[in-house]
Amino acid sequence: MRHNKHHASLGVTVEHRRAMLSNLAASLLTHGRIQTTLTKAKALRPFVEKVITKAKQAAAKTDPKDALHLRRLALGDVRDETAVTLLFNEKHKEFTNRNGGYTRIYKLGARQSDAAELALIELVKADDVGYKKSKGRKAGKAKKAKAAAAPEAVPAAPEVK
Repeated sequence: MRHNKHHASLGVTVEHRRAMLSNLAASLLTHGRIQTTLTKAKALRPFVEKVITKAKQAAAKTDPKDALHLRRLALGDVRDETAVTLLFNEKHKEFTNRNGGYTRIYKLGARQSDAAELALIELVKADDVGYKKSKGRKAGKAKKAKAAAAPEAVPAAPEVK
């Protein structure tokens, strides 16, 4: 049975996948953006967002024991002390006004050597509004149809006295 198997296997063992995601997350937290394959970027997004949420929760805690516990949980996931320290001491402030969606993925196209889809994954600041979604083709057609259906304003004929 496939219960609780909702993650990308990435074609490697569990231990290899955990180490790979840990290294990718450490690089992303350190540098702010990294280039990797699209599949790895999609697997990295929920992994690193959970770590950032732990850092935000630790900053909100008044009890230092709770904050230390969350830091140790994050250190168990990322396994790079400098990256976790950077996140918990400085970078968590960038995400205070943002409720989730801490990362953004850009598709870059295929790699020439093996045609793997490349992607750029980056951290998003709290004040970044991003881009507006387009209305789509249907909304554009509906506006045109509505404009065509509306009667055009005909200038009134001058009154004859």
